[in-house]
Amino acid sequence: MKNLEEEEKNESAKTLTFIVDERTYVSRKQNVNGSEIKVVSGIPLDTKLYLQNSRPWIDNLIENDEEVDLARPGIEYFFTEKRFEINVNGKIYSWHQRYITGEQVRELVGLDKEDQLFLKTSHSSIDQLIANDDKVDLQEPGIEQFYSIQKGKQITIIVSGVQKQWDKKKISFKEVVILAYGQYEDRPTMVYTVAYEDGPKQNPEGSMIKGSEVVTKNMMIFHATATDKS
Repeated sequence: MKNLEEEEKNESAKTLTFIVDERTYVSRKQNVNGSEIKVVSGIPLDTKLYLQNSRPWIDNLIENDEEVDLARPGIEYFFTEKRFEINVNGKIYSWHQRYITGEQVRELVGLDKEDQLFLKTSHSSIDQLIANDDKVDLQEPGIEQFYSIQKGKQITIIVSGVQKQWDKKKISFKEVVILAYGQYEDRPTMVYTVAYEDGPKQNPEGSMIKGSEVVTKNMMIFHATATDKS
């Protein structure tokens, strides 16, 4: 009987950790409901509370009378309605933590493992390559801008008669112009044209417009022109 009492005492002394809006709390109870979590963390009862799940990062709204098992593997992360936004390849995504890792960006957006992930930097001309375990602070002013580059086998394409090395499955209108002229001037008086031939079956030949992209193949030919009408 004594051993059983000691075991129960030790069991009751165990604490479980959970996080609410980046602050860490402990509980001696395995199952807690939404109201208890809000009271402990000082959140008004009429505030919406969410539980973040990993893979594929689906958020669950926790009602005041809904219980959560804190003994599940990992630390439970709760958050209120505050959210951050990130821009990945021109699309806006929501995130509810101050920090996001490269791996989380990949899984949130659905990037291929081989794709390289970059973060645009305002203080430098060189963008930052983001590894899976790198953390990005989303509390910095503005929306963080991410973009990915497809990593694949290098091929040779011909741009305005010059052979260029290319390692992506597709190429955009702007990228062709940059390969041809070293830069892209986005102003009304600068007019660019791009045509191509000897392409793959998806797009064997044709012309491109601003914002468009085509699938590439080895020895594909591009013709680019630039006219300054100022």
